[in-house]
Amino acid sequence: MQVSLENVGGLERRLTVKFPSADLEGRVRERMLDLGRNVRLKGFRPGKVPGKVIEQRFGAQVRGEAFSEIISNTLQKALGEQQLRPVAAPSINTSGQAENGEIAYTATFEVFPELPAVDVTALSIERIDASVSDADIDNMIETLRKQRTRLQRVERAAQSGDHVAFEYYTQTADLRLPAEGMDRGSSILGSGTLLAEIDAALSGQAPDAELELDVAFPAEFRNEHLAGKLARMHLRVLTVQEPVLPKLDAEFVRQFGIDSGELEDFRREVRANLERELDAAVAARLKGEVAGKLAAAHPDISVPRAMLEAEAQALARMGLAQDAQPAPERVESARAPARTRVIAALLMSEIARREGMQPEAQRVAALMASIASTYEDPQQVIELYQRDQQQLANLRTRVLEDQVAEWIAQHAQTTVRTMSFDELLRPGRNA
Repeated sequence: MQVSLENVGGLERRLTVKFPSADLEGRVRERMLDLGRNVRLKGFRPGKVPGKVIEQRFGAQVRGEAFSEIISNTLQKALGEQQLRPVAAPSINTSGQAENGEIAYTATFEVFPELPAVDVTALSIERIDASVSDADIDNMIETLRKQRTRLQRVERAAQSGDHVAFEYYTQTADLRLPAEGMDRGSSILGSGTLLAEIDAALSGQAPDAELELDVAFPAEFRNEHLAGKLARMHLRVLTVQEPVLPKLDAEFVRQFGIDSGELEDFRREVRANLERELDAAVAARLKGEVAGKLAAAHPDISVPRAMLEAEAQALARMGLAQDAQPAPERVESARAPARTRVIAALLMSEIARREGMQPEAQRVAALMASIASTYEDPQQVIELYQRDQQQLANLRTRVLEDQVAEWIAQHAQTTVRTMSFDELLRPGRNA
């Protein structure tokens, strides 16, 4: 095997590998002989299939598989000899034809950049200290109750928070909408879904009340016939329904899988869920803090194009439907933050390598269990992760990054900031 290396520019490299064509022919010959002994074809006895028939049926497939195996083996050997670490699978180019007894192919790829030694003691890191309080549990239980609010019909006048159903028509200077009859609508008063003057007019009205009011529709109103116009609206209240929170009793508690129906058991489960959420948020906050400081301290590191493009695409897809393709300008705007994230990932990976850090199995299992706990059948999710090596590798990477972030925080100039649960996970709730 002969190997030559070319620096194409930046982090791109091109390996040219030549190996004796006899290696390929010998491997193909062995496999064809093995097929001849073992293949079963209709109309032929085992071991009696003519060589020409085997060649016609399997020749191209056998040759392709043998060629791929030789390329894989020789490429790995060449990369080891040249001490190269490709960022992604190399692009292979070859004619597959022998010349002067040799077959050549080229492998083009990017390598990981040379990374500097990182002095983490010079980094200033802010670490968050937060805990779940009894008040946080009370708030979450109240939120769960509100999510299960039912509406109860009442005969009194409507007030803020009530659900009001009504029918209406609107008259402009030259148009009635609808042309005949009435349209129907409904809203929770005070929710902001209606124009302010309509919401205010319905407040204080009881079922069967009829009223008229002038409404100045904004220019951006969704109905083009009313947008920017002054119109007379005629309304009749159909029903008023008040929200009724479920009682905090055994029946309510059992809806969340607490078979005992005991409130204290429910509170323990809510606390455990909130603490999992809090732990994940604290870890993510620390990892983001460390990543930002690392990237800011080493902004000139060369970034492999393949990693940059993959990260930019991932960022651009955030918030889109699963199969949606982000617009080119969206991807372009994501490249700057993507570069920061790639630099941080490279440096964190290098720190882990130099410090001999490996993802802790116990933490990988805990993360897997935490993710699985959010599904109806946690054990099925765990088994899925255990079978899927790519998913498992992603979990291990997440755990290792958390470990590196914690290690850096231990060795950097770290300050601690105390925050409440709401400040960390519900920013702006009380603003």
